[in-house]
Amino acid sequence: MTPQYDAVVVGAGFGGMGAAIELRRLGLDDLLILEREDDLGGTWHANRYPGLAVDIPSPTYSYSFEPNPHWSRLFAPGEELKRYAAHVADKHDLRRFMRFGTVVTGASWRDDHWEVRTADGSVVTARYLVTATGFLSQPKTPDIPGISSFEGQVIHTAAWEPADLTGKRVAIIGTGATAVQLIPQLARSAAALTVYQRTPIWVSPKPDYPIPPAVRKLFARLPFVQRAVRWLGSAILELMMISGVVHYRQLRVANRLAERWCRAHLHRQVRDPALRRKLTPDYSFGCKRPTFSNDYFRTFTQPHVRLETATIERIDASGVVTAEGRTEIDVLVLATGFDLWDTNFPAFEVIGRDGRDLGAWWRQHRFQAYEGVTVPGFPNYLSLNSPYSYSGLSYFTTIECQMTHVRRLFTGMRQRGAEVFEVTQRANDEFLERMRAKVAHNSVFALGQCATAHSYYFNQHGEATLLRPTSTISAQRAAGRFPLGDYEFSPVRRTGTAGGPPGRPAPSTAPARAGTPAS
Repeated sequence: MTPQYDAVVVGAGFGGMGAAIELRRLGLDDLLILEREDDLGGTWHANRYPGLAVDIPSPTYSYSFEPNPHWSRLFAPGEELKRYAAHVADKHDLRRFMRFGTVVTGASWRDDHWEVRTADGSVVTARYLVTATGFLSQPKTPDIPGISSFEGQVIHTAAWEPADLTGKRVAIIGTGATAVQLIPQLARSAAALTVYQRTPIWVSPKPDYPIPPAVRKLFARLPFVQRAVRWLGSAILELMMISGVVHYRQLRVANRLAERWCRAHLHRQVRDPALRRKLTPDYSFGCKRPTFSNDYFRTFTQPHVRLETATIERIDASGVVTAEGRTEIDVLVLATGFDLWDTNFPAFEVIGRDGRDLGAWWRQHRFQAYEGVTVPGFPNYLSLNSPYSYSGLSYFTTIECQMTHVRRLFTGMRQRGAEVFEVTQRANDEFLERMRAKVAHNSVFALGQCATAHSYYFNQHGEATLLRPTSTISAQRAAGRFPLGDYEFSPVRRTGTAGGPPGRPAPSTAPARAGTPAS
């Protein structure tokens, strides 16, 4: 049969939009982008908590081919990222492919195409399937006894509900990167704020300054100037990432310097030695994603803010109970992050060739993906949020590496007159062994002190398989030069349809499909 679509892309965040842009450049223009939320933007649409902002310099957090000269600050607030996402969708004419409020429940490979099922019972088919469901998309609710019995308001940071906290007793569980942004905001309005910390976080000063209008005008008129700024920012982030994390064995001193920089920042803002000890991580810098803030540490010195490090035993109807006592609260905020490895790899059931279940296969045979993009046994499948895919500190570095990989893959496939690709088991195994060796021999994840980090970098087997343990330059080079012999290519046998040009699905003569987004 002829599939309904060239490709189905699951997710309308920056990853899904990047994939759609690349596929359209390659001539695949019959796309369907399925998104469970009611609008595009991914995490920048779903997250709305006070203080939301990008945690790396804004010029580096954008597509290199679509610079944004209008950032108001060096670290742009969340609403500007949402507007940037809308701008990209409009400029590249992506909205007409998007179907919102659609939850994908499963996908299966059927001989020469993908069958994608949604929660409303509908089924669509496509030659290619792209999952761009994001790394941080499945909120994690803590397994604390009694949490469902709490009678006050409960808010998860990933499903923020506007609330007037003036005069309220507020508790927040979690001190990760999201909490670092949110806690100072909560302290401004709450009558009392208790912060429950399991794991402290490395925090460095945040060089967050307004970008003057004159500079923004310069960026708009001379885009190469902003590209130079982006390159400089990316180089600095790369140096931090590579020296402190990936090449920990060779450059351990750089890791120590990063720790001292963060300790000095803490010492300047918190004079109480006992409080400083509570806020100081006991794991190596880089085991858990660090972050920037100028007011997080200072917040704990305010008289109505209390840091609690005792383990939570239970939550009852009106408060939180630890071994050291009970705290009455009105509002409970959950900054407990996301469930990557149990529910997001993959985010829904994916069944490949010969009935192979991707989730089960990853858990039985290690989390793995060739160049962080494709998986053996899953033809015509591109998985963007994959093991060993995250390259550098900016998500856009990862996206553009994957776009380059897709470009080379599809170009090579067309040159061979094929429409079906599948990475070979040999190539996948060789890539996996290279990545595992680099993690084991060089990285902070294996050689540093990471046991107490409670980091989402590590899967349930204790393996750090999220970040790619190479430089960004190395990842980009591999994306553009990997051997095409690492893939098997085959044509599609058509029955009852006129064949289109090589590498392009035959044009569909079927009537318009119900639910297809209007152009």
